[in-house]
Amino acid sequence: MGKLHHAMMGTAAVAIGTAAAIPGTLVNLAAGGQARSAVRFGHPSGTLRVGAQALQDAGGWKVTKALMSRSARVLMEGWVRVPQQGD
Repeated sequence: MGKLHHAMMGTAAVAIGTAAAIPGTLVNLAAGGQARSAVRFGHPSGTLRVGAQALQDAGGWKVTKALMSRSARVLMEGWVRVPQQGD
């Protein structure tokens, strides 16, 4: 109780990417105010790249594509020794 589900962060990130793709939104202006298809930001576990394709027509804005790509920090590195058959 009292904790957000981990999927909520992905949902919010896609919403940020979508807002960044629409010129004039607060997110778009905070990201530099230019036309963009993606933004990248850091989080405690790595980086996140989110974006969207949004088109404007007479009825308003329509999102035709949304994307999210994550990276994670390295938690461990090492070697594993696997014996050959017969050893």
